[in-house]
This record gives sequence, structure tokens and C-alpha cells, in this order.
Amino acid sequence: MPLTDVAPIEATIDIDAPPSVVWALVGDLRNMKRWSPQNRGTLVLGGKTEVGATFFNLNRRGPLFWPTRGKVVEVEPERRLAFRISENWTVWSFELEATETGTRVTQRREAPQGISDLSVGLTKSVLGGIGQFTDELAQGMAKTLAGIKADAEK
Repeated sequence: MPLTDVAPIEATIDIDAPPSVVWALVGDLRNMKRWSPQNRGTLVLGGKTEVGATFFNLNRRGPLFWPTRGKVVEVEPERRLAFRISENWTVWSFELEATETGTRVTQRREAPQGISDLSVGLTKSVLGGIGQFTDELAQGMAKTLAGIKADAEK
């Protein structure tokens, strides 16, 4: 039975660059390996981040490597990008909001359908448990957003 009582994980940062500059970075999933502590590469089939596009990630944590498959479920240029990971059912998103000084970016992980038994089992047996891994994901979001900010403000 999937884990259904899953609170969203979220991180936000303000970036001194307009949404168009931030979107040029965030809107290309292949850039995630530059910022995410877990992502080691993303291959977007067809090369374009558009609704319905599928992609493959290679993730790493210490000596562990694992692939995931995703599908882009929402694209609103300069405002929102969301994708669903097949193996665990989670939905990851980036929301961009124009501010007086640039762009506020919020990264979020939600599990509207819960988290798959496969993912819960692996998280408990290999990744240190749900709580520890959730904390790690939240810290990873902060690092990801800091990397986006650094690139956008260059």
C-alpha cells in the first residue's frame, strides 16, 4: 500500500534576475545536474522540455546510483514547470514569480497520489528512512535554488 500521508517539501529563493533569465535555466531539465546534489544527468527525449516530454535521470547519493524516468506534466513559460517521476509518483515543480527586484523561485515536491511501495521500501532499506531522506531532499532543494541563483545572477 503506498504511503499517502505525505507533506509537500518546499524551498524558495529570491533571484536578482528577470523571469526570462531564470526560465532560460530552469526550463531546460538538462541543467539540473549543475545544481542538484543528487542529479548526475538528465536526458530529455526529443531534447525539448514540453508537456508530455519524457526524460531519464541518473541520480547519485554517495556510492549509490539509480535511474528514474519522468514526464513533463505542466509548462507555463517564465511561470511554472512540473514533472512527475514514474518510479515514486511524486510531482516536482518550479514556480517563478516576478518581484520588484527579479524573480522569486519556489521548488516543490508533492505526492498527490502518495509514494509508491517500491520507493518507500527502497527509501527505508537503502536511503536511511523516510524522515532522513525527506530532510536530505529539502537540503538538496536549497542547494539547487542557490545554484540557479548563482547562474542567473552572473
